[in-house]
Amino acid sequence: MSKALTEKTILCVLVPLWQIKLKTMSELKNLGNESKYLFEYSSEMLESFDNKHPENDTMVKFNCPEFTSLCPITGQPDFATIYLSYIPDTKMVESKSLKLYLFSFRNHGAFHEDCMNIIMKDLIALMDPKYIEVWGKFLPRGGLSIDPYCNYGKPGTKYVQMAEYRMMNHDLYPERIDNR
Repeated sequence: MSKALTEKTILCVLVPLWQIKLKTMSELKNLGNESKYLFEYSSEMLESFDNKHPENDTMVKFNCPEFTSLCPITGQPDFATIYLSYIPDTKMVESKSLKLYLFSFRNHGAFHEDCMNIIMKDLIALMDPKYIEVWGKFLPRGGLSIDPYCNYGKPGTKYVQMAEYRMMNHDLYPERIDNR
């Protein structure tokens, strides 16, 4: 092994990975810090970072199996699994800030459909993605489950057609409902 390779290898080992991350993502406030849980809806906690590969179409998917909000009429809790998928452009959502943001719905009174559209619109405002979809699969109350789906394709791009196609075909093969 050459002396130059050994010196480079040693240098890499001596620089802790967390220091490198802090230098490149120093604008993030939640990641690596104590969590501040808000008990009222707030989009202000959402944070983004630069997408290092905006030229690529990468589908990013988050599953949140413990989403909770309140019925705006009765105040009863509503429970759902949220499926959030997006194709980033120049910005990406930071996952811990997304977790804290979704937690902020815990005491928020809104209908299921409203919650999904609020989440989608807040994420569009944050990162201006090429494409995004949000699907909530709510547990039943009163014998009915509600599964609102919303999506968006960036205007003037091929993602508008993708959004139209996905909207028309998103539930052609619904899963067997045996977990509700």
